[in-house]
Amino acid sequence: MEVIILGSAAGGGVPQWNCRCRVCQLAWAGDKRVVARTQSSLAVSADGEDWILVNASPDIRQQIFDTPALRPRRGRRDSPVVAVVLTNGDLDHVAGLLGLRERQALTIYATPQTLRMLQGNRIFDVLDPELVRRESVGLGETFAPLPGLAIEFFAVPGKLPLWSEEVTPVIGQETESTVGVMLGLRGRRAAYVPGCAAVSEAVRRHIDGVDLLLFDGTLWLDDEMIEAGVGNRTGRRMGHMPMSGADGSIAALATVRAERRVFVHINNTNPALVRGSSERVALEAAGWTVGYDGMAFSL
Repeated sequence: MEVIILGSAAGGGVPQWNCRCRVCQLAWAGDKRVVARTQSSLAVSADGEDWILVNASPDIRQQIFDTPALRPRRGRRDSPVVAVVLTNGDLDHVAGLLGLRERQALTIYATPQTLRMLQGNRIFDVLDPELVRRESVGLGETFAPLPGLAIEFFAVPGKLPLWSEEVTPVIGQETESTVGVMLGLRGRRAAYVPGCAAVSEAVRRHIDGVDLLLFDGTLWLDDEMIEAGVGNRTGRRMGHMPMSGADGSIAALATVRAERRVFVHINNTNPALVRGSSERVALEAAGWTVGYDGMAFSL
């Protein structure tokens, strides 16, 4: 199984186009301690020929350009990308579907709730239904978008996307609105969880023993964006637990077995993005790696 992190940042990327937080200032200045990142997405293949995307970021065209394995190879119109798997309806995970509208055969796999959100927004009708199939997949069901590649959705604590929230959003429920993706091939397993509000016992059971864990690293501190003066919501209010603290992801996953632990979906304000920072040193000492665009794994 080949896995490539196409985009390792949260919504907005790094640097974010209108941001001058401490991390973005370093990135704008070309400081080599901060690597530019596009928005959250993953590419997976069973044979290195045909590929699926897990989430379609607004940066999908740039990500395909930067990844030779995903470029057209033959004829006038072609793509090795055969499917898109969605973990939720967040804008930074579905907006890239609009960039895949040029009459290319694809299959979109998502939970019934996420597909209903797409169906309820007519802008996604630009994806020709004669070429782009939408397949509904329930929690716990196994499907194979590529021969031999088994995928399963499992619920993680989360919330509805910001653009579809009710007046009083419900946060932290384990429903089909936010899912993790378990990828399996020939006995090897990778778990992709780009959004998670808390680590429940069910989540621990699902991911325990994986060969590769790609997990939500949005913020270092829950109130990080407020303290940075660039937002008014905590991480948990946005459906993302912090990395640090007694109830953060590093502590919560300390006893979960995983051969490799990599943070993805990292917000531009997160100080762990700065190589050599005390936050980066701390997470690496705990056995974690900060993911980056183009980071590849062979399982």
